[in-house]
Amino acid sequence: MSLRVVLMGTPDFAAVVLRRLVEDHWDIVAVFTSPDKPKNRGMKLMPTPVKEYALTQGIPVFQPRSCRDGEALEQMRALEPDVAVVAAYGKLLPQELLDIPKKAMINVHSSILPQYRGAAPINWAILNGDEETGVTIQYMAAELDAGDILLVKRTPIGAEEDAGQLYSRLAELGGEAASEALRLLEAGTAPRTPQAYGPQYQYASMLSREMSPLDWGRPARELVNHVRGLIPWPCAVTDVAGVRWKVYRAREGAETGCAPGTILSAGAAGIEVACGDGRSLLITELQADGGRRMAAADYLRGHPVAVTQEMG
Repeated sequence: MSLRVVLMGTPDFAAVVLRRLVEDHWDIVAVFTSPDKPKNRGMKLMPTPVKEYALTQGIPVFQPRSCRDGEALEQMRALEPDVAVVAAYGKLLPQELLDIPKKAMINVHSSILPQYRGAAPINWAILNGDEETGVTIQYMAAELDAGDILLVKRTPIGAEEDAGQLYSRLAELGGEAASEALRLLEAGTAPRTPQAYGPQYQYASMLSREMSPLDWGRPARELVNHVRGLIPWPCAVTDVAGVRWKVYRAREGAETGCAPGTILSAGAAGIEVACGDGRSLLITELQADGGRRMAAADYLRGHPVAVTQEMG
């Protein structure tokens, strides 16, 4: 492939995109990624997933702390890229940097734009109970996720698929979309469709721990989506008998006439709790404070839960 390509990204999502571009034989002349960070008990500096993969392929790695200083700009200019592909880089890019690639600077965004501009599009698609999502390749613009659209790839969301699982699928789809976009840019046939952002679209704001508590007054299906949408972080939580649980798996149960939050049953099938719409939620996988993630049935063997008491 004749294009000189720079990839800018940091987490696993970006590493998957990079791997696909390498496998498709694009000329990746360098990657830009976040600086190494201390992790685990020893606080050893650990490379980002993008850096880790790039080093296995002999790709030069740049790790500027900011892209707004002269050093990062000079590094990019010296590379003389035709295209820069941005995938979950996590840094603000000034217009001066956006203007450097000869053909385009494009972004791999994990939603069908203009829906879910912002930091957590995968989570919000599930939290809102959407049945479809996708990946958009957009031309980078100064305003966040507001650039013209180059192409979109769509995929259904599984009824039990959580945000972590969807993240992995969209990373693969994002790599496929990025490679297709490069082919169009190389051929000079890449389209540009301006976004029309209006009040019907939702901004995908960052997640927070304040979102975690399950509100048993809500419908059961909404609570299922709440559990799915907050995996792997910050996770849905609830309290029972003074113990806080992270809830990892749950599904809709039967109809019930009990007050929301009432524990209806606790046994081999899981822990069934009444919800606000007259149906129940069956918790099947959880993690108690200080414990490990496990099936609810396994937890109950060592920690019996009384029925008819209310969840917090």
